[in-house]
Order: sequence, then structure tokens, then C-alpha cells
Amino acid sequence: MTTETLSAEIALTRILIIDDHTTFAELLAGALDREPDLAGVGCAATAQAGVVQFLETTPDVVVLDYHLPDGDGLGVAEQILAMSASTRVVMLTGDPTPGVLERAAALGVCAFLPKDGSLATMLDTLRHARRGSMVVHPSLLAQLGARRAPSGGVPVPTLTQRELEVLRLMATGKDVRGNAKALGISLNTCRGYVKSILAKLGAHSQLEAVVTATHMGLLAGR
Repeated sequence: MTTETLSAEIALTRILIIDDHTTFAELLAGALDREPDLAGVGCAATAQAGVVQFLETTPDVVVLDYHLPDGDGLGVAEQILAMSASTRVVMLTGDPTPGVLERAAALGVCAFLPKDGSLATMLDTLRHARRGSMVVHPSLLAQLGARRAPSGGVPVPTLTQRELEVLRLMATGKDVRGNAKALGISLNTCRGYVKSILAKLGAHSQLEAVVTATHMGLLAGR
């Protein structure tokens, strides 16, 4: 089998990088071009240039820095996803806040990764990012948990074994339907577990529940 034939049979994931750190962007672009199933289609250093390049290259995935010289990455993500809801957006940041993650989840961002994370994690996320769920790197969750640390002792709620199983799946970024399938339970039953977890943790969303549970040590060793 020729190299050309093999390449034709591999479904390439086309990736646009929007990041004002030139060295990082060039290194990532080089790494993508060494992967048989990934391909960089361009780099942009500003929000405005990123949107223009997106329209010109129509990538499958956009790697997007949260901090850009002319705006924040979520503004760019909102424009991109309004034009193409099927595009997968992977956001990079070193200093997340609950508000930023909540807004990202609402927009449809697929993943949040630290800029100083491993290349292997980055490539794996780019391959498997999917719409309908948001994966947050454990190191970012740990930062959020530390920020939410209460001044005094707060009792840790008791979760059932099944609730812990659902909580751990929530922490991987899977949606309720995927969690129900993984556990072999009905969608309504899984939703019931999620509702119970939110109530016990005093959370208003699945993301907030994961952050709270991380701080309380409920996800330790998962």
C-alpha cells in the first residue's frame, strides 16, 4: 500500500490554532503535522485574525487561547460556534474561574486544558473532543477547588456508591446520556442520580458539582 493510499484512508482532523504565543503555536503546529490523523491548517495570533482564518480554512477543531491581545477566547468561540455549531473548540488557560467554565459549557466548548500541560494530553483531547460534553483537565479543577475553599470546616456529604460512579463519569466530561449507557441504567434513572448529587453538594450545575466534589476529596484517586 502506497503512502498516498494510506493517507487517503486516514480521516484527518483539521486543526486551527489561535494563540498569541508564537513559540507555543509553532511547536503545536509542528507536532500536529507529525501525527498521521491530525493536520494543522493555520495559526492566528489575535481574535480578529482567528475568525478570518476560521472562515478561510473551515477546520474541524479550533485550539483557542483564552487570553488574546484583542479579546478573550470565549468571544471568539461564540462567533465560531454561531457560524458552525459542529466545530469542536478546545480552550487553553492557566487561570480558570467558575464563571469562565460555566460560560464555556453554555457556549459548547468541548475541553479546557492548561497551556503548560503535556503534549500527549493535548493530542488525545484533540482526537476525542466532541460536542455535547466538556472535559476539564484535573489540574484546572484542583485550582477551582482551592479557590472555593471555605474558611471553616464543611461536612462532606455522603454519596451512595452509584452516585459516586455517576459523579466520576461527570468529571470526565461525559453527558447524562453517555453516563447512563456506561452504567447500564435508564436515562431517567441517571438524571435522578445527577439531581441527587447536585442537591447533596449544593451545586447548581454538573460542572459546579465536580469542582465542589474535587475540593471535598470525593474524587480523589478516581
